[in-house]
Amino acid sequence: MTSAGRATTPLLFAEHVHKRYGGVHALRDVHLDVAQSEIHALVGENGAGKSTMINILAGAVRRDEGRVTFDGRVVDFASPAESQAAGIAVIHQELATLPTMSVAENVCMGRMPTKGWRIDRPAMYSTTRELLHVVGLDVEPDARMSDLSLSHQQLVEIAKALGAGARLLVMDEPTASLTEHEALHLHSLARQLRDRGTAILFVSHRLSEVFAISDRITVFRDGAHVATLSTAVTTPEQIVGLMVGRAMSLEAMVSVPDPDAAVVLEVRGLTRRNPSGPSLEQVNLAVRRGEIVGLAGLVGAGRSELARAIFGEDSYDTGEILLEGSRVRFRSPADALRAGVAMVPEDRTTLALFLEQPVRANMSMAVLPRLRTRGFVSRRAERVLANDYVGRLRVTTPDIETPVRALSGGNQQKTVLARWLATKPKVLILDEPTHGVDVGAKAEIHELIRGLAREGMAILFISSELPEILALSARIIVMREGRIAATLAHDEANERLVMLHATGSAAKP
Repeated sequence: MTSAGRATTPLLFAEHVHKRYGGVHALRDVHLDVAQSEIHALVGENGAGKSTMINILAGAVRRDEGRVTFDGRVVDFASPAESQAAGIAVIHQELATLPTMSVAENVCMGRMPTKGWRIDRPAMYSTTRELLHVVGLDVEPDARMSDLSLSHQQLVEIAKALGAGARLLVMDEPTASLTEHEALHLHSLARQLRDRGTAILFVSHRLSEVFAISDRITVFRDGAHVATLSTAVTTPEQIVGLMVGRAMSLEAMVSVPDPDAAVVLEVRGLTRRNPSGPSLEQVNLAVRRGEIVGLAGLVGAGRSELARAIFGEDSYDTGEILLEGSRVRFRSPADALRAGVAMVPEDRTTLALFLEQPVRANMSMAVLPRLRTRGFVSRRAERVLANDYVGRLRVTTPDIETPVRALSGGNQQKTVLARWLATKPKVLILDEPTHGVDVGAKAEIHELIRGLAREGMAILFISSELPEILALSARIIVMREGRIAATLAHDEANERLVMLHATGSAAKP
């Protein structure tokens, strides 16, 4: 076993692991090893078996077959308590904190220091301060957990795990809900813990961070182990190919439209004063036919607010919007759709999907008037439309009558895209279209977006992932505090320059 120069003694070694749920073979002859002082990434599409493997290590479920060795002894955890006692801690995406209790009580839960029959609070606070210092968190031990940000609560959970003597930290999508700055702090902490001797199993959909911090990468596909590779000698394209079972390109040539292509969407001097949230001040932008324009910026910069104002979801005070040269003012999203503007919102589960409804209904919902025959919606026309988009967008679903709730995040997002593409828009606004989807689905959505641009669609694209913005956008508009901070051509943009404009530091040396 090689590990990019790290220790080669396996702390965790799993071999020939099987797990079945009824007729579903969730894990099939899986192998996984994690060395001491190593950050080992576990990647795979949704349904690949990552969560099942994590649950076995956590003691939440038991394997059916196979052997797991931890710290030199065979283990078969019957409960999470057994796993934790052995030295394994799982930091789930949904944190398991006690919000009404203090930071110190959360850190020391289950091992409170006592003096006689009472809790020794000075000792508890002293221990907590030491552990908070290790994870780089500057909060008081008596602070209430519910008053902390999500990233700080996550650090408290890590401090608790270290205090309990964890030798293996399993981090399950730890940066999914963090800002870029918070994610970078977590990456730095993970490296520090590795260098102190802690093993880390890092599960993430974000290949950029997997390659930034891991020593080795294990790929699962369809419940089976596909490969374990040293991060230093592989590429994102190779990993995605292993995950999806076919070669895929993550970096394609950005489609730069003809400079003489017609401007489809133009925003002039748009201003929206919003006392309760981000405002917009004198925003100007244009999107040409066949162009992908990326909107970058920090959380609260006004990107989503701008998208909602264009789409008629929010009002604005002054300024104007032009569609193909004609001034428009949408009073509602329905107005925008009729004019040829569609928008995929940031939160698909609450703003876009009807989870209990079938794929067919979710895809056809925006075009039902077009599918009417003699006053009634034609089920046959609905099925034809849904089957067409299932094929075109490669939606993985048992059939078009399957409830959307049963689909993976990536296939749910493709279902949302299908609904708005069915309206045949001139302008497509995409707000975080790959948030929470696995890498294979992300690559497919990128291919789809590029294809739509090649067909002539004007696309306004919002993403918090800078590599994604840079990979797709012909031009990048950087927003800060509700204003346009910079407009960058693809060939001059890079992550550092975008962040300098997003933080207002571009003029600084």
